Amino acid sequence: MTYDENPATTATTSATALPLAAGDWTLDPLHSAVNFTIRHLGIAKVRGRFAQVEAALHVGERVDDIKVSATIALGSIDTGNADRDAHVRQADLLDVERRPTMTYVSHGVSGKDDDWSLEGELTIGDVTRPVALAVEFGGVVDVPLDGSRHAGFEATGEIRRSDFGLDFGAGLLGDVVKIQLDMQFVEPQGQGG
Repeated sequence: MTYDENPATTATTSATALPLAAGDWTLDPLHSAVNFTIRHLGIAKVRGRFAQVEAALHVGERVDDIKVSATIALGSIDTGNADRDAHVRQADLLDVERRPTMTYVSHGVSGKDDDWSLEGELTIGDVTRPVALAVEFGGVVDVPLDGSRHAGFEATGEIRRSDFGLDFGAGLLGDVVKIQLDMQFVEPQGQGG
């Protein structure tokens, strides 16, 4: 869900030319995913995803000018079990009536080569905490079907549920939630090569 420098670029200054056209890139929701993993009973993992996400990528002339924002509908949780998902949405757990979304807003990008980090703040309900995401830039490609230019990213990180007041299910569910974001963004019209 993020941006980083071209892995082939070795310079590390914020003035380095970017491999993405400046402007506001839009999310390709058909080729993007927000996935998570959480421990159950301390012995196994439950995997899930959030089906509804909106995200934006603003690219300026320098790495310092990059901004990423995302809003995820918590009610769109999908763990592959409809009964479990319905329970998780209830007031005693996620409480999607009171906490309909979580949002992420970036504050900076740092790194070099293949090792990048996106710093930002995640808000769930009325709680905001800093969250860093490790980012891998997949590259940029022209789509043959329509000529649009897409950029791909993978971002990973983790949060603690207790940091956001989501400490339900202690002993049943782990506190750490691992996050994996696979995101494609589409270049602004009239840009690119």
